[in-house]
Amino acid sequence: MPMPAVEERVDRLEEAIDRFVANVGVEFNKLYNSQMRTEAELREFKEEMRLYREDTQAFKDEMRTFKDEMGSFKDEMGGFKDEMHEDRREMNRKWGDLANKLGSMVEDLVYPSLPRVIQEMVGQEPDRVAIRVKQRGPDGRRKEFDAYAVTEGLVFLNSTKASLRSADVDAFITEIATFREYFPEYRDLPLMGILATLAVEESVLSHAEKQGFLVLAVGDEIMEVKNHPGFEPKRW
Repeated sequence: MPMPAVEERVDRLEEAIDRFVANVGVEFNKLYNSQMRTEAELREFKEEMRLYREDTQAFKDEMRTFKDEMGSFKDEMGGFKDEMHEDRREMNRKWGDLANKLGSMVEDLVYPSLPRVIQEMVGQEPDRVAIRVKQRGPDGRRKEFDAYAVTEGLVFLNSTKASLRSADVDAFITEIATFREYFPEYRDLPLMGILATLAVEESVLSHAEKQGFLVLAVGDEIMEVKNHPGFEPKRW
C-alpha cells in the first residue's frame, strides 16, 4: 500500500524544513548580532570623530590666536626696529659731536684752565699762554704743540689726550726734549709738564706722578688737578 511511503516522505520533508528554519534562525541571529556590533562600533567611531573634530577646531582656534599674537609681535618688533634705528642715528650724531669736541679740547677745556691751574700751583700768573702752536725746528720741519705757558722763571708744556695712556706719559718725556729744540729761547728755563685728559685711570695717574707730571682732567671747574695731595711736580 502506498500511504506509508507518502507519510514517510512527508515526515522527512517536515524534518528538513525544521532544520532549514533552525539553520536560518541561527544565521539570522549571527547576522543580527554582527549588525548590532557594527552599529555599536559605528557609534563609537562617530563619537571619536566628533571628539577629533572638536580637538581640531580647538587647535585651529589656538593657531588663529597664535597668528594674531604673532602679527601683533611683528608690529611691535617693527616699531622697536624703527626706534633702534632712530636711536642709532642719534647716537652716531652724538658721537660725531663728541669727536668734534675732542678735536677742540685744547681750545674748549685746557686753554681756559691753564692760567688758573698755574696760579694755584706756583702762585704766578702766566705772561703768555699759547695753544696749537706750530713751530719750525732747526732741521726745517714743523711741529705742533698743544699748549704752553710762560711765567717769570718757568715754562709749562701741555699735551692733551682724549684718553690718556701710560704710553702717552712716556712719549711726553721725548716731547719735552723736542720742545727745547724748537723753542731755544726757553731752553734755560725750568719746565713743568702738564698732561690733560677727559678722565684718568689711577694706574696712569700714578705712572705720570712717578715721571713728575701734573695731570688735569674734567672736574667741577672745567679742568682740575688730579694729582694726589702733597705731589710736587718735577722741574725739567
